[in-house]
Amino acid sequence: MKIVACGALAVHVQAVARRRGLDVEVVPLPALMHNRPEQIAPAVKAALDDDVVAVAYADCGTYGALDEVLGDLPRLAGAHCYDVISGGAAAAALEEQPGTYLLTDFLARTFEHTVMRELGLDRHPELRDAYFGNYTRVLWLAQHPTPATRAAAERAAAHLMLPLEVREVGDDALERQLEDLLEA
Repeated sequence: MKIVACGALAVHVQAVARRRGLDVEVVPLPALMHNRPEQIAPAVKAALDDDVVAVAYADCGTYGALDEVLGDLPRLAGAHCYDVISGGAAAAALEEQPGTYLLTDFLARTFEHTVMRELGLDRHPELRDAYFGNYTRVLWLAQHPTPATRAAAERAAAHLMLPLEVREVGDDALERQLEDLLEA
């Protein structure tokens, strides 16, 4: 049994599967596709085979294209991984303060590459305001708040010149969704 997973969630999906004693092969796709969401649905489609029982992606900016290629195959609910990870805390945070930049453990640890380098901010720091000038805070949705990941989240907030707030969310919401996927 296989689950095709977003690279940003794959480690967490595998950890949940191990914890639950599930014999699941997690097939990760590159997390950087989130910078080009039009690539997600075709990549997921290419990864599908008869052993795939679920897809560990939210819509992730595909505007329904992912659902079109999945047909009846279940996927994680939500517009993006922040919904999946936070179990509603992300939506509440955005409602409370619309200028919130959301950060996951994965994004905190990979921020230098996935944001700074990919958006060219390492070469053109003057673009920071164009990309992030309307944000008012960084909210780290901490799944496993280690000192190293906290330091990475602090560096990310410093790069954006925004205050960092932390909400510990754990993996419970992701685990519940995975249970639902595998029961579908």
